[in-house]
Amino acid sequence: MTVNVPSEQALLSDLRDRMEQGRGFSIATLNLDHIVKLTRQDDFARAYAEHTHVTADGNPIVWLSRLAGDRIALLPGSDLIDPIAKLAAELGVSVALFGSTTEALDAAAQGLQKNHPGLTVATTLAPPMGFDPTGEEADAFIEALNASGAGLCFLALGAPKQEIFAAHAQARLPHMGFMSIGAGLDFIAGHQRRAPKIVRRFAAEWLWRLSLDPGRLFKRYAACIAVLPGLCVTALQVRLGRGRQR
Repeated sequence: MTVNVPSEQALLSDLRDRMEQGRGFSIATLNLDHIVKLTRQDDFARAYAEHTHVTADGNPIVWLSRLAGDRIALLPGSDLIDPIAKLAAELGVSVALFGSTTEALDAAAQGLQKNHPGLTVATTLAPPMGFDPTGEEADAFIEALNASGAGLCFLALGAPKQEIFAAHAQARLPHMGFMSIGAGLDFIAGHQRRAPKIVRRFAAEWLWRLSLDPGRLFKRYAACIAVLPGLCVTALQVRLGRGRQR
């Protein structure tokens, strides 16, 4: 899986062009958990491959990319919500909030509109538990998104559902942009607390999350740590291969 967004500036420049021209997009934010899932779930891998933009959502992805010879910036989905919402407000592109809960979506909508005057939240949609991102219910939500007039949709379903839904919806709504942000809306709503900046600065956000929910996250992070040696070898092979080609 290739990270094809080198910097926030490059991403926002391309999104501006797409929004102005009415061309859609889909943004996935790659982290180690996604890599583990990509090796195990074919539908997730297919959906990821259909995304127009893939950013580095995690320091290990940045470090591995640099090991392979690529210089990319750390661009977590939660950090991209505000600049992309600001861009949408500036261009008059209304947004949809999809996922989480009704209460969280309402609070997130208020927070976004407060932070970005002029931003229009066209609709908020909270799918039920057990939501199938490619089933009949998903198609009904896609129709609702289209009817709302939104040009940008923030998806807070968690991986892999949000990326699978993004690819499914993008094929039917080629004019709309989709961005998968995980718990990003819950952070804005205040329903979840993100790690303090000092923790993030030292690349320890995963430890913060683990301390808050060890029962759910221990196995996930153990699997992520387990794939790191193999990924380091692959990154070095890529770098060496490029050296031979030169």
